[in-house]
Order: sequence, then structure tokens, then C-alpha cells
Amino acid sequence: MRKVASAEFRRKLEEYQGQAQQEPVEITRDGRRELVLMSADHYDWLRAAAQRKHHTADALDAIIDAVDTAEMAPEHKVLDDLLK
Repeated sequence: MRKVASAEFRRKLEEYQGQAQQEPVEITRDGRRELVLMSADHYDWLRAAAQRKHHTADALDAIIDAVDTAEMAPEHKVLDDLLK
């Protein structure tokens, strides 16, 4: 993601609007992230993605099988012990 200071953003508004059609542009003030400019299509996609819900009951059998047979790395065994 391209980062730009707010003062430069104001000077080159049209340039950054064009760039935001391709990828989000992060606008900073005093070195801190303040705003993100993105295309309307990207924004709509993000909103729709945030509203999507996935239920485990709807998972494909291949995914359920993969989860059932998955093994935790040995260094994380302590997590299994916490469940006992």
C-alpha cells in the first residue's frame, strides 16, 4: 500500500485518486496513519466480505477431514494440555 503525507496528498490529489483506483493509498499526518483512500469497488468488496458468514456445518467434507487429521506442532503441546 502506498503511503503519503497529508500535505503531499493535498498537492497531488488527482494523482493519488488515480492510484487509489489500483490499490489503497494510506494518508498519514505527523507520521501516523490517518486515512486510507480506496476505490469504491474495493470498499464495496470489503463491506461485503465483512458481512459474509461461514458456518462449520456448511464446510466441505474435504475441509472437515483435513481438520480432523491435522496435528499440532510438538512445540504447541502445552495448548492441548491446557484443555485437559
